[in-house]
Amino acid sequence: MTAIDSLFQTADIGGLHIPNRVFMAPLTRNRAHSDGVPGDLAATYYAQRASAGLIISEATQISAMGKGYVDTPGIYSSEQVAAWGKITDAVHEADGRIFCQLWHVGRISHVSLLPEGRAPVSASAIRAETQTFTAKGFEDCSTPEALTLDGIAALKDDYRHAAQAALDAGFDGVELHAANGYLLDQFLQDHSNKRDDAYGGSIENRIRLVDEMIDVLAEIWSKDRIGIRLSPLGQFNDMGDSDPEALFSAAIKMIEQKAIAYLHVVEKFPGSEDNAEGKALIERLRAGYSGFYIANGYTPEQAAAARSSGEVDAVAFGRAFLANPDLPARLRQGAALNDPDHSTFYGGDHRGYTDYPFLDSAAE
Repeated sequence: MTAIDSLFQTADIGGLHIPNRVFMAPLTRNRAHSDGVPGDLAATYYAQRASAGLIISEATQISAMGKGYVDTPGIYSSEQVAAWGKITDAVHEADGRIFCQLWHVGRISHVSLLPEGRAPVSASAIRAETQTFTAKGFEDCSTPEALTLDGIAALKDDYRHAAQAALDAGFDGVELHAANGYLLDQFLQDHSNKRDDAYGGSIENRIRLVDEMIDVLAEIWSKDRIGIRLSPLGQFNDMGDSDPEALFSAAIKMIEQKAIAYLHVVEKFPGSEDNAEGKALIERLRAGYSGFYIANGYTPEQAAAARSSGEVDAVAFGRAFLANPDLPARLRQGAALNDPDHSTFYGGDHRGYTDYPFLDSAAE
């Protein structure tokens, strides 16, 4: 068996048969309607990529307060559920599998994006030194309010409601987005969490909300249909922690004890330089997890090598899947990949969305 062949071994996640280990990473495309209803071309876009072992949907806000960028989709209204239902039907008709990534941006937002111009919420009232994308273009993030205990209880209700909505929409499972500097990550890392209650201070307290949120999702979904995404090296969105190894080791130990479907780790951000210290940390964290492990941030060659060696169970591809709807076939055949058009990543129409050529059409 060659290294590439290892990416095409089958697997099972919670009774869901996975035909290969080439997964589609969540990719924000900013093509939803202003009310969070997925756009008309989304069913085509996802169905085109149904040959992925598993599709993880673009980050999808659990509530109106969870929104942080213009024209991102939601999963809380009946209209959104109906639109997602058409998408999941299209994916299933193409023999695909799709999880919904449940998202709350927390402080990575702007008052213009939120109901009645409300302030964003976060672990603490600390403004993120970064920008988000609004109707006016890039703007500085607004100063958040710290969630109260009542606010945390309401947040759990929002996640519970969104989890049920994802089930109603026909998804095969859900992924809890606890990475990339968004709300749950803001609770995890001490750069953004300065609380002095049960959700702040010690590592045990800072991982508490993620722990409890997995249990909330498990009220709706069996644990073997719940995944989670972490970014232990992520400083994206003005993040950081004083002891990331201790923090994420504890978080991963907790996640393993939950016996959920998988752990999905952002090992490298696009454009970031390889870092020997960071790579070593990821390797130590990965070694501490015995469940189904999805890596992210690999080239096809790195993915094949890591899968062949047994270091990872699957690899989620982002930009490569964006530009190559038939990515598994291309990897298996050693075919050339389409280059992504960066100018069409966020917002727009079918161009750079549903018009990338397949192998058969490229040969015509």
